[in-house]
Amino acid sequence: MVQLTEKAIDKVREILSSQEPRPAGLRIAVVGGGCSGFSYSMAFENQPNMLDKTYNFSDLKVFVDQASLLYLDGAEVDYVETLEGAGFKFSNPQVKSTCGCGSSFSV
Repeated sequence: MVQLTEKAIDKVREILSSQEPRPAGLRIAVVGGGCSGFSYSMAFENQPNMLDKTYNFSDLKVFVDQASLLYLDGAEVDYVETLEGAGFKFSNPQVKSTCGCGSSFSV
């Protein structure tokens, strides 16, 4: 199961509210690429795909495809703000190593 912290949910809702037309939800996926082999992807979707797993966080829907579920089981998405910048941070127990940039990983 994929979890989102309250800060992440609030930030996604804030961004969603500025979209016109309003998307149906957020897609979280794992895609091939990056220096360690895989990277995370987040994008708004107008509708889920037939085989997607849909998670509900109050009024926020999060869609995850079947292949990405294998890599995201137990993952938590947070929104962090630091002096260096702000953004979504993935904590994933499945990850064996990451690269120096922090946005690519291997399992």
